[in-house]
Amino acid sequence: MNIHGGRLVACVLKNENVSHLFTLCGGHIASIYDGCIDEEIKIIDTRHEQAAAHAADAYARLTRGIGVAAVTAGPGVTDAVTAVANAYYANSPLLLLGGAAPLEQQGRGALQELEQVALLKPITKYSIAIHQTERIPELLTQAIRIALTGKPGPVFVEIPFDILIQFVDEDNIKFPKQYRSTSRAYGDLAQIARAAELLANAQHPVVLAGTQVYWDDASNVLRTFVEKFNLPVFPNGMGRGTIPMNHPNCLPLGRGAALKGADVVLSLGVPMDFRMRYGDFGDETKLIQVDVDAAEIGRNRAVDVGIVGNARAVIDQLSDALDGTTTRVRPYDAWLAFLQGVQEEKHTAQAEWENSNEIPIHQLRLAHELNKILDDDTIVIADGGDVVGLAAKVLTITKPGQWLDPGPLGCLGVGLPFALAAQVLYPNKKVIVLNGDGSFGLNGMEFDTAARFNLPIVTVIGNDGQWGEIRLPQIALMGEERAVATQLAPKAQYEKIADAFGGYGECVTEPNEIVPAIQRAFANAHSASKPSIVNVMIDPQGVTKADAVRAYVL
Repeated sequence: MNIHGGRLVACVLKNENVSHLFTLCGGHIASIYDGCIDEEIKIIDTRHEQAAAHAADAYARLTRGIGVAAVTAGPGVTDAVTAVANAYYANSPLLLLGGAAPLEQQGRGALQELEQVALLKPITKYSIAIHQTERIPELLTQAIRIALTGKPGPVFVEIPFDILIQFVDEDNIKFPKQYRSTSRAYGDLAQIARAAELLANAQHPVVLAGTQVYWDDASNVLRTFVEKFNLPVFPNGMGRGTIPMNHPNCLPLGRGAALKGADVVLSLGVPMDFRMRYGDFGDETKLIQVDVDAAEIGRNRAVDVGIVGNARAVIDQLSDALDGTTTRVRPYDAWLAFLQGVQEEKHTAQAEWENSNEIPIHQLRLAHELNKILDDDTIVIADGGDVVGLAAKVLTITKPGQWLDPGPLGCLGVGLPFALAAQVLYPNKKVIVLNGDGSFGLNGMEFDTAARFNLPIVTVIGNDGQWGEIRLPQIALMGEERAVATQLAPKAQYEKIADAFGGYGECVTEPNEIVPAIQRAFANAHSASKPSIVNVMIDPQGVTKADAVRAYVL
């Protein structure tokens, strides 16, 4: 049987159990769609290529597999670049398929012709062009293997139009099988022993659980480990939810005090980047750093023990080593009790604002009310500045993959695109996007995509009429008269966007109406299979009022 290149692409994706392809239509890639129809891969078409690639990123994170976006040549590829960069710094295995001009026209000024492979190289693990239809399965599986091997990351594959539409004899095509390993990399035994001795002799140990804990499916072993040895643990990135945020050993509000007082830090896949103050938590503190990528170990800070390996495997090794250590493992009860006290003190300090009845609504009150809506079957997409930063201090995330945010690149606009992937993968779960009014504007037209595909996503917008995370420091440093380019339309009626696409919209101005409004939004969304917007008017000066969160201003 003859088969065209687009069908070969779809066959490879089907073999990887890819259920959805995210895209914005373009003539260069139309044959991929045709192949996806034959292979029963659902096509979700967005309003912007950036959104398609963001959605594929979220699909990858939620499945711990490959997420796929297909975009047309030239501006289609460049539109997706921001999302690829975000996936690169978030270590998400996004596969971006890019169309290209036919080979015979390349270099002659063809429509949408651009040097794409070189453009994507700095922000991918692998960037290639396929110039033979017969090699599509071989090179595409190679790209997928690279994306998923070691530290995950995005890859780019360019396939010219003529290569995709060319027919070949399927009997002459070799489809790779068993082309990647699922084995776990265990840590060096000598380093495991050294780490166990440090932990066994520690007075004030701390465990940091990063994104790698999520990717390595180490949630259960992490929980067993910290409970067994009564260790305080602080999740980071996609590590949020790998241990419930309300677990007695998980004390997120006490992280600063914990790192300040720690004598041994066990870092499980946590980069020593700006989120960890580049590892600046005391010269006397011993650092045990575990990472699947050896290049991360020792970056920005000297390490006392560096272990290259899979987080799940290494945690098991450390648990066994601590059981067998000649030094008695301390119970750490007093240390944990101290940090629980810090957690309670900080929670009490911000509780005043979580329960504030002020109008406009304080950001912490919005987060407090939103927390009442969450359950184990809710996925929260965080897309914003102050409103998200403060919500992270309040929301009780209890399951792995329940919280999605951009990652260390801090890319705004992921909200609705991430939610598209979450809702198509989990149609029976509640999906909430928490947006700032600024971030909503970046990909807000994906509300149309959600409506066209009958996805009951609820978007909650914290509307303060400004880019607050920039404007408030601007005012504090330079004065209000010099605070430029940071204001948005005051009291914009974003809820009316929902009406335009047949969804449900509601504006909230009083704190006690937040929960009822969100409940009505979910009821309408699920009964009509349409998305909703709850537009919440929040205080432009809210962040400056609460001592518990004043650090966000400067």
